[in-house]
Amino acid sequence: MDAVAIDALKAEIKKLNARATQAKMDLHDLSEELPIGWEKIPEVARVAHEAHAALIAARARLAGSTA
Repeated sequence: MDAVAIDALKAEIKKLNARATQAKMDLHDLSEELPIGWEKIPEVARVAHEAHAALIAARARLAGSTA
C-alpha cells in the first residue's frame, strides 16, 4: 500500500473513531436514562456494534499494510 493510500486509511480511521466514540456515548446515555427509552436499546446497540466493528476492521487493514 502506498503512502497516499495509508494516509487515506488513517483519515478514515479518524472518522470511524469519532463515529464509534459517539455511538459509545449514545449507548451510555441511553443506559443512564433506563427504563426511559428502553425500546431503543437494539437500535442504539446495533449502531455502536457496527461502528466499532468498522473501526477494528480499518485498524487491522492499516496494521496489515504497514507490516
